[in-house]
Amino acid sequence: MSEAIRYLNNAKEILRRTPIEDNIYADIKPVQEACSTAYLAVLKAIDEYLLKKGLTKKELPQSIDAYRDALKKHLAVHNGKITKEFEVLYDELHIAGYYRGLHLNANIIKEIFKAARSFIDKIH
Repeated sequence: MSEAIRYLNNAKEILRRTPIEDNIYADIKPVQEACSTAYLAVLKAIDEYLLKKGLTKKELPQSIDAYRDALKKHLAVHNGKITKEFEVLYDELHIAGYYRGLHLNANIIKEIFKAARSFIDKIH
């Protein structure tokens, strides 16, 4: 199993332990933690792809802008939609889900996690 999938599975496990009342998570903290872990899964998938392409660990991106540049340079030439998908995942998982804690609806989180899995599968 890849590190990316392991991280995504860990994020799902965090959510499984989080109480839901009327399709709304009862506690925002574990939802934020799960979103953060799912976002890390996306970054791990990109790292794994770049390592397969011959980059060294020292050459891996260290910032969001560096990840954007790496996607454009190494992945967007093969799939023009990949950069847009990454931006959506960045906004939904990292900014709205983790940083701002805006996602409490279980169905919304489920769809965002599906999108993260789809992204990971596309670049593996």
